[in-house]
Amino acid sequence: MDEQVLSSLIKWPSVPVCRKWLALNRRGDWLMRNEFAQSNHLPGEVIKHRGLIEFIERNYAADSAGEWFFQNGPQRVYVDLDYTPFISRIYIENRQKILKTTLGQEIEPEKCWMDENGQIILRANIEMQRLIGESNPTFILERHSIAILLHDHDLDLFSETAQFHNTCGSLGIWEWQGKSFEIEAIHSQEIKKDYCFLPCSRNS
Repeated sequence: MDEQVLSSLIKWPSVPVCRKWLALNRRGDWLMRNEFAQSNHLPGEVIKHRGLIEFIERNYAADSAGEWFFQNGPQRVYVDLDYTPFISRIYIENRQKILKTTLGQEIEPEKCWMDENGQIILRANIEMQRLIGESNPTFILERHSIAILLHDHDLDLFSETAQFHNTCGSLGIWEWQGKSFEIEAIHSQEIKKDYCFLPCSRNS
């Protein structure tokens, strides 16, 4: 969390929260949602300004209720999640495949699922910011196992290291960095329930 953000919270502690104006889609894009987008249930306009994106990502956190938000100075801007609060990509570095979130954090998978739409979700232990306390808000940096959607552009790369079948509840085996992971079937609503992701307001 930026120091200037923490300082502004101390200076202006009672600024009303903002909802429905910011979203994160399934490709890790941040979207600004004006009144027209909100009233017409549209996704919004993708934010392309690199400085603004980096500011959002440095000040991105979760509260105790499972909602994710961007702390914009003294104002908490809640994020409408299309799915999971982090999106992962497969990158090639030094001729090896690695997984990173779109925020740039490298991850090691612990579990692998496929949902009803053929999307791949990974469970990984990730470093995240969490808000504790409301009257005297404090942010702590901690690690949690969390569900992370794989970017759909990387499904072909995923398939190169996976063998699919359908026996005894398993959809197949995914090989990653010398480890084998069962690809388990799951419903997207189970992911959101088990990992406390509140639904996107424009879809609810």
